[in-house]
Amino acid sequence: MTPLRLGYLYGLAAYLLWGFFPLYFKLLRPTGPLEILAHRVVWSVAFVALLLAAMRNIGFLRALLRQPRALVGIGVAATLIAVNWFTYIYGVNSDRVVETALGYFINPLVVVLLGVLVLRERLRPAQWAALGVGGLAVAVLTVDYGRLPYLALILAFTFGGYSLVKKRLGLPAAEGLFVESAVLSLPALVFLGWLAATGDATFGHVSAKHTVLLVLAGALTAIPLLLFAGAANRLPLTALGMLQYVAPILQLGCGVLIFHEPMPPARLAGFALVWLALIVFTVDALRHARRSRRPRPAGPPAPTPVRTAR
Repeated sequence: MTPLRLGYLYGLAAYLLWGFFPLYFKLLRPTGPLEILAHRVVWSVAFVALLLAAMRNIGFLRALLRQPRALVGIGVAATLIAVNWFTYIYGVNSDRVVETALGYFINPLVVVLLGVLVLRERLRPAQWAALGVGGLAVAVLTVDYGRLPYLALILAFTFGGYSLVKKRLGLPAAEGLFVESAVLSLPALVFLGWLAATGDATFGHVSAKHTVLLVLAGALTAIPLLLFAGAANRLPLTALGMLQYVAPILQLGCGVLIFHEPMPPARLAGFALVWLALIVFTVDALRHARRSRRPRPAGPPAPTPVRTAR
């Protein structure tokens, strides 16, 4: 199998797993979002630690501890992803899967906006148009919901900020996930200990199946990220950008077709505007990538320097 095909396989597998996450989190009821988040953190550390030990790659921690700026960045990334995970779990288990899907639809537009606000990037006209249509979509959905779709906005901005910090850190997927989860593991363990002490923990008290599903949270967190890293190393950025819409499409399908969440005409119109913005954004990205790959015409030959006798 060629590296390109393998990249598509890895990317599709990652986004398929992320797309069906609502089905998994629904199975974890009656566990609350904070307890699910804590288990996700703790079992992620355990799973990735075993993976790194098998890869004999624990030594990277010594080098990382000597980089205080990187440690601060990891702390910021860990905070952002924890808020993102909690918001997503809360949204799924409060029957708002459609709104969580919206968050990941608008995430590419938020990443572009963060590029302007944080990195001072200059946008092309089509990108400005996509942002404008995306803003109009949020306004339409605000009228439909009777409030800002704050779950979607929190998901989009926290994941966009997380992506920005991760890009600057440049850590490999497994190592990055291990350190981020390790930063969160102490408060997670304290919270789980407090739940156990007060008798409010659900772990081990619902059913054997429920307990196994909570333990699997670590593997189900790490495996898609590792698949995504494998895809990112083999695919062009434009191809990876096209694949990213697989997950929210599946999440939206879960919300509407499986969990029967309402999709009134005004909400559908808001989503249609989001999709229009994404079409404009994607077409512009493809055109720009095609132009950048075109060979530039050769310029006139450089003049031959004239040697003077000495």
